[in-house]
Amino acid sequence: MDYRDDDLKKFEAHGAAPLPVATEQGQVEHDGAKIWYATFGTGYPVILLHGGLGHSGNWGFQVPALVRHGYQVITIDSRGHGRSTRDERPYKYELMASDVLAVMDRLQLNKAIAAGWSDGACVALILGMKAADRIAGVFFFGCNMDPSGTKDFEASPVIERCFGRHKKDYAELSATPGQFDAFVEAVGLMMKSEPNYYAAELGKIRVPVAVVQSEHDEFIKDEHATYLARSIPASELIMLPDVSHFAPLQRPEQFNRVLLAFVEKIHP
Repeated sequence: MDYRDDDLKKFEAHGAAPLPVATEQGQVEHDGAKIWYATFGTGYPVILLHGGLGHSGNWGFQVPALVRHGYQVITIDSRGHGRSTRDERPYKYELMASDVLAVMDRLQLNKAIAAGWSDGACVALILGMKAADRIAGVFFFGCNMDPSGTKDFEASPVIERCFGRHKKDYAELSATPGQFDAFVEAVGLMMKSEPNYYAAELGKIRVPVAVVQSEHDEFIKDEHATYLARSIPASELIMLPDVSHFAPLQRPEQFNRVLLAFVEKIHP
């Protein structure tokens, strides 16, 4: 039977499934920050980029599935998130994208598939836009690329449970465990002011892109996902039924089938 956690009560209590033992892990010093990464398995590389306020452990249901199918998985804690540090500059998606390239350089990865969730999806698409020679394809789940794509925020028990889990994890993993409120404020400021990419820029993206939208996404408008898929030349729109912005945690088998199908299309 498929694992389900539609209300995120399991995630709030225990987090995602624990990550397997890493093949390699470490930190890359880059542009004022120490960026934590880990690798799992062997094969063609797939980079997983988590959402805002989260960390690599949120991919606990996806890493083993990709490894079982013969891929090397690289997880990265975005600067200031999880085990990664940051300097005093404001958060910027393009700066986070440059951190990913620094990790790729450390691992001597010439090219990889980038799969992102929420803020991580924005970072992945920026990589596909600005570093296409390094990115074989982008799996873009649950994010906007300009301010018109977001819904008005409405609190819900599911969102509160996710937020509560992030707060616990931050206290456990961060080098600045007492600064969660400042962290949330700084990430929120980035989300309010970025990203700002429009049809002309999206139309120049040449790597394959899967624009993936959940039926009940709390943050992103369906019509924005449709617009992105229409604006990006080598893209497809995939709708996930009966799940929300937290689909990788709520119904991981469903999410993994779509992720694996895209990855295998790029590199069988």
